[in-house]
Amino acid sequence: MNDYSKAQKVSAAAPAAVASAASGPSGPNTATAATLEAPAGFIPLNSGRNPFVDSVGPLWVHREEGRAGRLIMGIRIEPRHCSPSGFCHGGMLLTLADMLVVMGTSVQTGINRFMTTVSLSSDFLAAVPQGAWIEGRLDILRTTRTLIFCQGLFRVEGEPVLRVDGIVKPIGEEREGSKLSRYFD
Repeated sequence: MNDYSKAQKVSAAAPAAVASAASGPSGPNTATAATLEAPAGFIPLNSGRNPFVDSVGPLWVHREEGRAGRLIMGIRIEPRHCSPSGFCHGGMLLTLADMLVVMGTSVQTGINRFMTTVSLSSDFLAAVPQGAWIEGRLDILRTTRTLIFCQGLFRVEGEPVLRVDGIVKPIGEEREGSKLSRYFD
């Protein structure tokens, strides 16, 4: 199967119920509460005071069992996340990638400091249609004294759509009175 066929397969994989609900009672491109729901087990991300994240969300999180609490981050793709083509804008996908890299690294390493992105690279593997649920998982590859190397994969309906590699650097002091569980509160 070539890359174009894979993109068509993932694009066609968006649930019909979500696609029809996305046209909604008020016309096309109207998101309804039903279309924004996350799968069972996900809760809204508590990012604290973060106007940028709030403007693109809600982002949803879940802790995977059996992998030392690996963070899974997801979002339902709304019309505001899409380019005129009806597919999720690449900039939005990179925003998700950056959030997964910095928050996932914090959660999975237990380092309770601000994480800043040093490097982020990506490969767009398939188009992500409006209404699709996309979720990403992160793996920590190596932790040094000053840097953390990681990689992530985002999927729609089990099909890979975005691969990311990241390097993050913990900066500042340990956050007093702040726990990593705050993302899940």
